[in-house]
Amino acid sequence: MKMENQTLGTDFILLGLFSQSKYCSLLYSLIFFFFIVALTGNAILIFLIQSYPHLHTPMYFFIKQLSLMDIMYISVTVPKMLLDQVTGIHNISVPSCGIQMFLYVTLGGAEFFLLATMSYDRYVAICHPLRYPILMNHRICILLASVCWFLGSIDGFMLTPIAMNFPFCKSREIHHFFCEIPALLKLSCSDTSLYETVMYLCCVLMLLIPVIVISSSYSLILLTVYRMNSATSGRKAFVTCSSHLTVIILFYGAAIYNYMLPPSYHTPQKDMTVSVFYTILTPVLNPLIYSLRNKDVTAALKKVLWSDLVLANFQK
Repeated sequence: MKMENQTLGTDFILLGLFSQSKYCSLLYSLIFFFFIVALTGNAILIFLIQSYPHLHTPMYFFIKQLSLMDIMYISVTVPKMLLDQVTGIHNISVPSCGIQMFLYVTLGGAEFFLLATMSYDRYVAICHPLRYPILMNHRICILLASVCWFLGSIDGFMLTPIAMNFPFCKSREIHHFFCEIPALLKLSCSDTSLYETVMYLCCVLMLLIPVIVISSSYSLILLTVYRMNSATSGRKAFVTCSSHLTVIILFYGAAIYNYMLPPSYHTPQKDMTVSVFYTILTPVLNPLIYSLRNKDVTAALKKVLWSDLVLANFQK
């Protein structure tokens, strides 16, 4: 079925990844595999943190929030893309496009602030260990997580309605696998320069505030670790913080490319590749980074697997 024949009214057409690939079956299998791994890994991490009391600490509370965001983040884009490839229908209605865009922007913004909150949590834990139970009690953790979700939703409410109300008189084909704002704006026949400037400033603000918090937190952490007399304590602090820094570099690097670099750096192929990195690969890597490099999580996982093995042997 040709793309031209798939247009239903004013629906958009998501050209997606597969139209650019010679190995559609292999690419589909890989993305489906990554999707299942992301869902499974993050769900297991949430289950372990929720089930074991010794993981009921502020650090794991925020990791649980990150896993929840990652499950929602990858579920906003990938299932639609996989289903379109199976059915051969690549249409997405205007309301569905708006909802997808809103959820994507909201979750991305919320994750920016959550990563900054997690760095602040590590700063308090390492630099003020005696005051940590007071400064990061459960009520404050819930408040901080709520603020992250709220600020992300503000970003979604600001950017999505304006982007969806531009007149689209060019081709309805979006050169992307989901309704991303820059890809959609290319279809508009009106001047979008003011909106793009506002979006750029908004993204700078959304990145600048978390980056300041993260930079300040880790600068103070490094200073504290340097002053530590105990090599064991310093090593433990470094391992904990390095996991978080790995996630930050992966997520922020891709976001800076997509929303802050000039148009001359962008092509549809590059944009889709980078989007795959932070919409699909990052949700896959996050639970691996926080579980494989964390003794408490791996111990809890081994306990679950051992309990299942004992139960299975007992039933035999």
